[in-house]
Amino acid sequence: MSMIQVSNLTFGYDGSLINIFENVSFQLDTDWKLGLIGRNGKGKTTFFKLLLGKYKYQGTISKNVEFDYFPFEVKNKKKMAIEIVQEIAPNVEDWEIIKELNLLNSEADILYRDFELLSGGEQVKILLISLFLKENNFLLIDEPTNHLDMETRENLITYLYKKKGFIIVSHDRIFLDRIVDHIIAINNTNIEIQKGNFSSWQENKNRKDNFELVQNEKLKKDIHRLEIAAQNTSNWSDKIEKTKNNTTNSGSKVDKGYIGHQSAKMMKRSKVMEKRIEKSIEEKSNLLNNIDRNDSLTIKPLENKKNPLIWIDNLQIKYDNKTIFTPISFEVNNGERVAIIGRNGIGKSSILKLLLGENITFQGNIKIANNLKISYVSQNTDDLKGTLKQFARDSEIDEGIFKAMLSKMGVSSIEFERDMSEFSEGQKKKVLIAKSITESANIYIWDEPLNYIDILTRIQIEEAIMKYKPTLIFVEHDETFVKDISTKIVKIS
Repeated sequence: MSMIQVSNLTFGYDGSLINIFENVSFQLDTDWKLGLIGRNGKGKTTFFKLLLGKYKYQGTISKNVEFDYFPFEVKNKKKMAIEIVQEIAPNVEDWEIIKELNLLNSEADILYRDFELLSGGEQVKILLISLFLKENNFLLIDEPTNHLDMETRENLITYLYKKKGFIIVSHDRIFLDRIVDHIIAINNTNIEIQKGNFSSWQENKNRKDNFELVQNEKLKKDIHRLEIAAQNTSNWSDKIEKTKNNTTNSGSKVDKGYIGHQSAKMMKRSKVMEKRIEKSIEEKSNLLNNIDRNDSLTIKPLENKKNPLIWIDNLQIKYDNKTIFTPISFEVNNGERVAIIGRNGIGKSSILKLLLGENITFQGNIKIANNLKISYVSQNTDDLKGTLKQFARDSEIDEGIFKAMLSKMGVSSIEFERDMSEFSEGQKKKVLIAKSITESANIYIWDEPLNYIDILTRIQIEEAIMKYKPTLIFVEHDETFVKDISTKIVKIS
């Protein structure tokens, strides 16, 4: 066991007006399994790079362990997977490599294939076992679950549960709940550590947020009441002071000493109230700073009287004249939310592309209602570049609504003028989702929409779908999302 001590850490990128971290301090135990959470753009990957010494910063980071980062950069992907493992962990025996792969429920034959020919899930497995076999280093694991199917995620959960000593970034709630014993949360104003998993952290945060909201309302009322009382007291003091040179009704002069005493007493009471107001304002300023805006997203689906909108019978996709999954049949009616699930590479995305009209070889029958307006979210964000303004214009969507949706998902207005090519993967995915929900459509087709998307935004998207009930066909590996919003599940095998 050793400690990682972070003291007075301050960091901001050159040219940025706002620091990502401002004078934050905390300590970590290297035996902990930590889940690192926070909105997209809050600095999770930046924090990893600071620990790795990639950037200059103010403050101190004290540690007596070395760090390794996932995903490890593979410079020559044409090498066999076992060669990649041996490069990363040069002192391990073949039997140790195979043992680690067995823990991930993976066959040893993938070791003897070129790394570039492995599936995304297989590459994740190779890199993870390599880093865990490289002993004595503390692992910084950055979003290993993106693009992984549910079965592979389950294997990864079982594997990581038996390990100790890492920080992992993941936006999969079930994944975090089952493998971590501490949460490190990057908030708006600080970084906090809590013992427990994501659900216990969320419960504590909701309790704290609700308490702060109640306290904030109470202080607002107190401040308003005190301000009125202070003003009235001050007015009374002035009014009494003005009577010093007056006379009584009988014509005798008033007692100036008494009036001065009364005026001073009123003024003192007013000053006391002003101090109470200042104290309440200061107390109020310490509240709500870490409460994320959780404004509701809006979706405006178009109505369609026809049913079903899509009808599929005995569909099979063909690659090189070979069918890649057993026949499937289903239909999509108005208001239904259909989840298509199955392992990586089985053809889920091809089904969506077929519905979008792409030239994909298939057999079976497909009927799509006439004049359907479809809104699509792709897995791929590589083509995003240029300004949001130009993107909205090219997409023929309302720029104001589009940017409002992005703002509600936690994208700062400072980002609005940047080129999208400089966005994080999570921010890019939010651009595609914001575009889609800004469009009015009969049916929404989303291909792994939640990759890289932070947990708070996932919850916002779920709530919007449940409120506005769009007709939706989607591929997604987030088990919580699938369970919560789907009305029908089509499993490909």
